[in-house]
Amino acid sequence: MKTILTNKHLSIETRKRALQCYIEPVLICPRTIRKRQATFLGHVMRRGKLEHLVTTGKFEGKRSRGRQREKIMDGLATWLGPGKVSDILAAVKDRDLWRDMIANAYKQGT
Repeated sequence: MKTILTNKHLSIETRKRALQCYIEPVLICPRTIRKRQATFLGHVMRRGKLEHLVTTGKFEGKRSRGRQREKIMDGLATWLGPGKVSDILAAVKDRDLWRDMIANAYKQGT
């Protein structure tokens, strides 16, 4: 890709199009995934069934050995900005507030 973008024989328009078609989608993809995860989390947390228990990590049993897996809630807490997981759980109950939080985090691009 570097050879295409730095090639002097290609027009600037061709290089811009290559940048828009091949590089920008790769950079935007993680933000889109986080946004969809947050939207799905809001849906799951409002239902309050088994998925709610698994997402919050409040199920019984022993922890497995080794490095602990990253929790969905912790990842979204860092993405949504400063705040505790309990604040996020409270915000999920209000759909309008939750939508605004997701939209603001998506605009900031964190």
